[in-house]
Amino acid sequence: MEPMNLPGPKARALIERDQKVVSPSYPRGYPFVMDHGKGVEVWDPDGNRFIDLMSGIAVVSTGHANPKVVKAIQDAAENFLHISSDFYHEGWIRLSEKLDEIAPFTENAKTFICNSGTEAVESAIKLARFHTKRTNFIGFTGAFHGRTMGSVAFTASKPHYHRSFYPLMPGVTHVPFPDPYRPILERKPGEDYGETVVRYIEEEVFAHNVPGDEVAGILVEPIQGEGGYILPSPGFFPALRKLCDKYGILLIADEVQSGMGRTGKWWAIKNFGAEPDIVTSAKGIASGMPLGACIARESVMTWPKGSHGNTYGGNPIACAAALATIDLIENEYLANAAEVGEYMLDALKEIQVRHPSMGDVRGIGLMIGVEFVKDKGTKEPADEIRNMIEEESFKRGALMLGCGKSVIRIAPPLCITKKEADEGLGIFEEAVTLAEKKLM
Repeated sequence: MEPMNLPGPKARALIERDQKVVSPSYPRGYPFVMDHGKGVEVWDPDGNRFIDLMSGIAVVSTGHANPKVVKAIQDAAENFLHISSDFYHEGWIRLSEKLDEIAPFTENAKTFICNSGTEAVESAIKLARFHTKRTNFIGFTGAFHGRTMGSVAFTASKPHYHRSFYPLMPGVTHVPFPDPYRPILERKPGEDYGETVVRYIEEEVFAHNVPGDEVAGILVEPIQGEGGYILPSPGFFPALRKLCDKYGILLIADEVQSGMGRTGKWWAIKNFGAEPDIVTSAKGIASGMPLGACIARESVMTWPKGSHGNTYGGNPIACAAALATIDLIENEYLANAAEVGEYMLDALKEIQVRHPSMGDVRGIGLMIGVEFVKDKGTKEPADEIRNMIEEESFKRGALMLGCGKSVIRIAPPLCITKKEADEGLGIFEEAVTLAEKKLM
């Protein structure tokens, strides 16, 4: 496929206007300007069409401009746009009831509704401190939990998230994430690497640094997102749950990116055999409307009136979008994410055989990572190859984004068809071939 001449004149003009007035802190990937979208397809203002394999970083779960979500937003907007969290409305209650129904633990759930993933994480941090009366936490290297001052203390995927912002919130100790492709701790014979990491927490961190009975919570992504779409070893979460129970620690699952059906289950942690005490959600929960949720066991959400709140919590428009989104996922896209995700994973593993730079292909459902290396033996990250693949895919009509040191993440809308998947993966392989010819 011949590359398009991008950006076109209309897109270029908009980018020039943007640079004059928008904060330069935003990490723009490549010069794509959104004009409109439908399902898995998007168009720029010059009329160029793209297959969207990143869905606004796993946000547009039901596809762009899904008619049912748009109608729900329109209907809600005709009634009222805001009333404040000092009062009540049915949409907020219905959404919280639905989140109780699908929460990844058997105990009844209560939910704090907010506006974003980082706010959901901030809420979880505050709740854990309040409930346990402890102040310390365990986080993981490679993690991304947000950029506000509490959540960024846990974020450890890239050093520039911390640069110039010290001192960070105290009390967070980071340990290695159980990455089976790049293990860094020494395993005992027959030990699952996830069990190794948990043993390290207890035998090294708790024994020499932070007493286990002074830890409020362990905050972890069931599948690391920004860190590289990394799936933990299978023994990790059962061992981590056991450790938390032993020391009275809250297990907090950050499902901002991995939840809401992305893995073919409501929550990624459901793939790993453990129940959390708190789960955070955002991104795909409302198909692109700003909404986050901190969902906790009823016995954990014990804080009193006024201890935490926000102006836009329970916004009626966002709640309506979330309810429509959850209904679509439940009745159509949960099964599709599992089926098409397996199809794409199998296809990528076939492509991997033909390409020496594709060191690892991993994922569950429609949360798939492809890690690029200079050599499959040494596993040295090939970030230049990854970056070129991202750029060349864009020029040929497919949107995707990198993560980790040298990973391409594939996280399309949950409504993607096998035909659309084939189109996107065809462009992807063409870009891989070009990058390997030039850089290997």
